[in-house]
Amino acid sequence: MNIKNEVLVRMYIVLAVFLLLAVLLFAQTVKISYFQGEKWRAIAKDNYVKYESVPALRGNILSDDGSLLAASIDKYDIHFDLKVNGLTNKVFEENVDSLAYCLSKYVNNRYTPGGQLMRLKEARAKGARYFTIAKDVSYEKKNQISEFPIFNRGRHRGGLIVERVLKRDLPFKLLAKRTIGYASREGAHDVGIEGAFDKFLSGTDGQRLTLKVSDKTRIPINERAEIEPEDGTHIQTTLDIGVQDVAEEALMDALKYHKAQSGTVILMDVKTGQLKALANLEKTPNGYWETFNYGIGTKIEPGSVLKLAPVMALLEDGKIDIHQNIPIYNGKRTFYDVEMVDSSSKSEDMDSTTLLNAFAMSSNVGIASLATKHYQGTDKQGNVKAKKLLRRLEQFNITYQTGIELAGEPMPFIKDPIKDSKDWSGLTLPWMSIGYEMEMTPLQILAFYNAVANDGKYMKPYLVSDILDKEGCIKHISPSVLNERIASKNTIDNAKLLLEEVVKTGTARKLKNPKYHFSGKTGTSQINYKGRRKNTQKKVGYQSSFVGYFPSNQPRYSCIVVITDPKENGNYGADVAGPVFRKIIDNIFFLKPELHLALNDYKKPKLEGKDLPENFAGNLEDMEVVLKTLDIPYQKQVNNPAMTTSIVRRDTVILIDRPKGENLIPNVVGMGVRDALYVLENEGVEVKFKGRGKVTKQSISPGTRIKGQTIHLTLG
Repeated sequence: MNIKNEVLVRMYIVLAVFLLLAVLLFAQTVKISYFQGEKWRAIAKDNYVKYESVPALRGNILSDDGSLLAASIDKYDIHFDLKVNGLTNKVFEENVDSLAYCLSKYVNNRYTPGGQLMRLKEARAKGARYFTIAKDVSYEKKNQISEFPIFNRGRHRGGLIVERVLKRDLPFKLLAKRTIGYASREGAHDVGIEGAFDKFLSGTDGQRLTLKVSDKTRIPINERAEIEPEDGTHIQTTLDIGVQDVAEEALMDALKYHKAQSGTVILMDVKTGQLKALANLEKTPNGYWETFNYGIGTKIEPGSVLKLAPVMALLEDGKIDIHQNIPIYNGKRTFYDVEMVDSSSKSEDMDSTTLLNAFAMSSNVGIASLATKHYQGTDKQGNVKAKKLLRRLEQFNITYQTGIELAGEPMPFIKDPIKDSKDWSGLTLPWMSIGYEMEMTPLQILAFYNAVANDGKYMKPYLVSDILDKEGCIKHISPSVLNERIASKNTIDNAKLLLEEVVKTGTARKLKNPKYHFSGKTGTSQINYKGRRKNTQKKVGYQSSFVGYFPSNQPRYSCIVVITDPKENGNYGADVAGPVFRKIIDNIFFLKPELHLALNDYKKPKLEGKDLPENFAGNLEDMEVVLKTLDIPYQKQVNNPAMTTSIVRRDTVILIDRPKGENLIPNVVGMGVRDALYVLENEGVEVKFKGRGKVTKQSISPGTRIKGQTIHLTLG
């Protein structure tokens, strides 16, 4: 065979081999794809090595001053891979005793060192890949465990598996818990700020490779994630943690005292619409808890607190003046077949009174009669007059949602005389005018009152002011005006006078505070009152409320308190909800010095008798300075300026000489130490004293002859 033929033969052989391999590969591909496809697809689906998500650190939720309301805390689960390749039998046997001792002493003392040793050896014999050492440990404890024998060799040579677990912590525990809320990883049933701002708080999850070691267990291959998670941003709320605490405590005390079913408190900054406190409590078998955000998510019939709206409508339409007399029919009037009765006994002796007084004493009959007179029936052109009232309510923003960023705010329910004509009866208008036959959330009621306090400017209530990252603020949420003016200046001014009169002389007069003035409206509405109309046996309950703002002259905060079904110690708004309002603003007044007037801005009381300084003694000039500074009227009848004392005659202080004989111990009781020293030492008497303040006692009686003695003075 020549060389050429030999080369060709070899080439053919190689080609044949390649063809055979190709046929075999093709056959194997067909076999795997068609005959074993299900098997291998199942294996692929159940990956032995695959990427899994690494949760990002969730952003913090902060109060308005930066205090933590909710934070993600790093915790760690520690496991032991006893089958890792780098952990030889020699290393294990030489160090397992020491490891068992450390685990028993510092991690889990339920097992003795011997017990721990037995557990570790059994796990090694079984080839355990994910043996639990500890769960939910702190960063410091995790570092300590990482230094134990064997574990200090790391993941691949010592089998230590450290998994970060993020725990959501509320440093203030139950404080504002429902408002802070929660967000599930699946995005379902999100609640509160956590739910509303989840896309900012949640961040971006990372990725890490994991190895399947059993049907239910996968372990990370590396200590660090292949793709690190990106932490979420922080949310700064408008909540004032001090005010929130006061609101929750006041509400809790009231619910327990009155054995009520539930209650809500909302406090808003008048100028901005920022919510400073939002508390909701409900009776449960385990006590009172914040189970639902009633203030934002539940509609109620407002009752008397919404009498302000129809009165403002009448003022806007020029139908009435607040000083004009209106009929109140001695507190009783029948509308069609239903009698309306005033709760105040004052009405019984009055056929009429001014609108100002009728509103202050919360006359149902007076307000309902006014509304019926001007908005019942049709006008000369055939237009339904009640539509005018509805348009005014729309003008006041009462028929709209507030737009609060939390989920679950319902639309107010306000009847339309045309669209809801089937449900509109002769009773609808008079009962609407006193806050029935309609439904609003407490927040929607408060937003209306806040607009009155804010000179007619309706602010959107909101709970979040800033979104922050590590570098600072990335988004600032500014106050938002929803209605520049809900009513004319004259109407707003008159509305303020009405609300101020409620506290001065009306249903809230018992709540007055001499240190500051506030304005507001009490409300006591019946629950299940329709059943009572129909003479059913259904039990009638009450809903007590108070809504207002303070200080009256320059409103800073508005607040609503609603307490449902109080069973003991009263049920009227002034007795149940009003004291909660008063307690909250008393505490705010104490917490916020900027709300205080300067001392010389307070009206000076007229002092009489026991309130005036009597039997005080000292130098005339000094005493005059004090009396003039305190604006206390006084008269002088003095010959010896160094020995002056005071006596009181009605509302006047009279300054007179304190008698002193020649070479006799003077009376220095009532003097300051400086004046007493001056008088006694000028007489040649040595003085010793103890205590602070004015002289209350002297060791040598006045009138004793001076013989170079030492006198001891007691100050107090």
